[in-house]
Amino acid sequence: MGSHRRGGAVQVGGGQVGAVPVGAVPVVPAAVGGETDTSPPPPRPAGRDRYFDTLRAVALIRVVTYHTFGWAWAGMVFPSMGVMFALAGTLMAKSLERPALKVIRGRLRRLLPPFWFWGVFVVVAMLIHDWMPGWQIVYWIVPLGDPPGNAWGQQAWEILWYLRTYIWFVLLSPLMLRVFRLAPIPVLLLSLGPILVLHFLWEPPDNRFGSALTDLATFLFCWILGFAHRDGVLQRLKPFAVVLLSLAAIGYGGWYAFTHQAETGSYDLDDIPLAQAFWSAGYVALLMYAKARFKVDFAALTLPHSRLRSSGGTPIAALDRLVTIFNARAVTIYLWHEIALILAVLLIDQFWNVPAFEKYLPLESQWFMFGIGWILIAIFVLLCGWVEDVAGKKKPTLLPGGRTATMGR
Repeated sequence: MGSHRRGGAVQVGGGQVGAVPVGAVPVVPAAVGGETDTSPPPPRPAGRDRYFDTLRAVALIRVVTYHTFGWAWAGMVFPSMGVMFALAGTLMAKSLERPALKVIRGRLRRLLPPFWFWGVFVVVAMLIHDWMPGWQIVYWIVPLGDPPGNAWGQQAWEILWYLRTYIWFVLLSPLMLRVFRLAPIPVLLLSLGPILVLHFLWEPPDNRFGSALTDLATFLFCWILGFAHRDGVLQRLKPFAVVLLSLAAIGYGGWYAFTHQAETGSYDLDDIPLAQAFWSAGYVALLMYAKARFKVDFAALTLPHSRLRSSGGTPIAALDRLVTIFNARAVTIYLWHEIALILAVLLIDQFWNVPAFEKYLPLESQWFMFGIGWILIAIFVLLCGWVEDVAGKKKPTLLPGGRTATMGR
């Protein structure tokens, strides 16, 4: 998977996720100052699942956190990459109820314009810093392979492995879904086979092809798990079997990571594809099974905001809006967060020249950098997030999730 840090993933296709649509919540009159509020809530499109939306938001936060602090244990606490590939697989299975070519074209249309917009800034900056590209620059148009770059811009472009892996999963999904539906459980279990083959039987080449193959094998189970959730396969499984096999996979992944630290210098799952594959498989299977079996939906986030305010639930309403923004601006946050962290470091360096800042601000704290980074991410969301609206053929908005705005992409 390469030596660079992965740090997590996100769903980049956009759209509505979930096998069970979230229905409209009845409006209950609430007494406010002796009056009854019967005004209808703002319209919310069917199909949004706030459990999945929340997982996606948490995954993004974990990505930024990992890239700020570099905690090796972060991937074990929450394997963002596996979670996001599973959510993407669920969405793709749902979308493939329509013609495959139309679905693939839609995914690329939503992904590529934000990527191109971001890429112009990165490519131009690298050219200014003495980068001379070859024919591989075509991967900056469609990242079917890792786009090239120089060491100066590596922290910005190394995250593009996820976009490349996502695109290949999207292209292969029509065939994979057909194969899965022939024998769902055997195919799901056998989807861990490729990473075992690459690790124990055949070492892939150390090039773009090898990196892509390794990443596909690492997260294949999670993508297929998304198919299983969408088709209702998980819901029919016995709890004992799911829990036992999931814990076994987590145990094996953790054991392998901790017993092979000498090879990578750390137990970081991002550096150990086999451990990443099994830990993510077990962890994400439990998350998806909880959704399928127990109908976990975080329904409180979908209550009309008028009800939340009248019942003292304003913090929940704010959380609902935050989850909406994270989901509608997932691509923007993912692409720009590394640049935001780089700028945070440069900005804090300038703070040292201000005596008051040097005296009263914790300039040496990574937590301070973390906070500055999120402020800059918010600025990028405001300045660049509209590109996601244009890519999704929607009216550009400064911030999604207002009373008249839709919640999804």
